[in-house]
Amino acid sequence: MTSGSATRLNKREQVLEEARAAQHRQERRRLLTARLSWLVALLLIGGLVTAALLSSRSETSVVQKVAPPFTLPLSEGGEVSLADYAGSPVLLYFNSGAGCDVCITQMGAIEQTPGFAEAGIKVIPIVINTADQINPVRERFNVQAPFALDDGTVTAAYDMLGVGMHEGLPGHGFVLIDAQGVQRWSGVYPSMWLAPEELLKIVSGELG
Repeated sequence: MTSGSATRLNKREQVLEEARAAQHRQERRRLLTARLSWLVALLLIGGLVTAALLSSRSETSVVQKVAPPFTLPLSEGGEVSLADYAGSPVLLYFNSGAGCDVCITQMGAIEQTPGFAEAGIKVIPIVINTADQINPVRERFNVQAPFALDDGTVTAAYDMLGVGMHEGLPGHGFVLIDAQGVQRWSGVYPSMWLAPEELLKIVSGELG
């Protein structure tokens, strides 16, 4: 082999080696980019899951204050006033009403739990709906209790407006008022459900 041929061969091998090295560096960059993309995706998913868990966390309060008085029309006609139940504990159930099947199911489950009546606790569901909107849903789920129809004023007075998933509507919240008209406990449940037995245990404990 002549010296010229050897030189050309060495240059060819050098070029091939440089090409292989460049290809290797490109492959490493591609793998690094892919790994970084997965890491960012995992961090994003983790953040979303954490945010979802935090947003679905229930919030309760035992700050005691005089319950705001109210009188509201009922979905079956007539009115209901907080003053009607002076001397007895009352549990207000603020919910999204029509369009929220689980909200109505919650009231049906409360009705089927005799412990509330046995404890003398009157449960009043309150919605920002018309009678024509809420009554067909009540009938569909066989809920007997009429719903109090609010325009948002009472819901806001009890700090239950916009605390759920829908701005301008009540969340899935409860307010306990004792026989003296004092607000003893409140709870908001973005999960849109609280087992009636657990609810009864909470309010019975707050009433002592």
